[in-house]
Amino acid sequence: MTLRIATRRSALARAQAYQTGRLLELRTGRPFELVPMATSGDLHKDVPIGEVDVKGMFVDTLRRAVRDGDCDLAVHSYKDLPTDPVPGLVIGAVPDRADPRDVLVTRDGRSLAMLDPIATVGTSSERRRLQLLRAKPGLQVLPLRGNLDTRLRKVADREYDAIVVALAGLQRLYVPESAGGVGALGLPLTAAPLEPGELLSAPAQGALALECREGDEDALLACKAVHSAPTERMVRAERALLAAVGGAASPRSGRWPRSPPPAPWSWPPWSGTRPAAGWCAGPARPYGDPEALGRALAEDLTGQLAA
Repeated sequence: MTLRIATRRSALARAQAYQTGRLLELRTGRPFELVPMATSGDLHKDVPIGEVDVKGMFVDTLRRAVRDGDCDLAVHSYKDLPTDPVPGLVIGAVPDRADPRDVLVTRDGRSLAMLDPIATVGTSSERRRLQLLRAKPGLQVLPLRGNLDTRLRKVADREYDAIVVALAGLQRLYVPESAGGVGALGLPLTAAPLEPGELLSAPAQGALALECREGDEDALLACKAVHSAPTERMVRAERALLAAVGGAASPRSGRWPRSPPPAPWSWPPWSGTRPAAGWCAGPARPYGDPEALGRALAEDLTGQLAA
């Protein structure tokens, strides 16, 4: 039976849903069909993120389609999912994670350190904006909306000196059409990965979530074929920390997981100009209980901010 996969309409969303569908097909023998649809976030893409209700705006329509039985599962960028559970829906699988780093896209290959002190940098992420300004206070950090192609063209057309985007998105979109992508970038741009010491990425960045109806054993069984337990544990810890400090704080929060344990974790949420940083080694706090790990680190961070 064909798996109906709900996805946003953007080229990136369709690419990652297609690649997930192909993996499901290869591992289960089940054909798939993409069902593209617009979300609230897509319908308000010209409105700055700070002026709309961000929570769930990029997943709402997909979730309804799965809950109502119009689709068997939805493929989400995990970082778009609110931390609160939705009755009737469950995460059926978390595939292997892509590179979670952000990248600085420029016309000439400059690093963040090499950017002009008053360069114009595009991003609508509060997390990125705060960290960029902490690194280089003179930067002109301007709002940036639109799909990935649109954002990249704004650098090529010199509307911005640079933009910051997720590396995983570039990796998933700019692959051959036969693999679900759009081919080569085709623009005179370079992308330099930003290391954790420069800019921390968002909770669950680089990870996908396959969401199904609760009790739909057919879809849940198919999803198991692409599930990555290590990725799931990492993401659960990150999201537990996010929930503990307040899910609404997500635009300001960053983290850098290192796997496998007992390597350390860090997560500074950037609140105004004052950061808090925490490290958690596996033996000190059991990685086998991701939620406990996230909550424990949240206590460390909130304690630092209160001190």
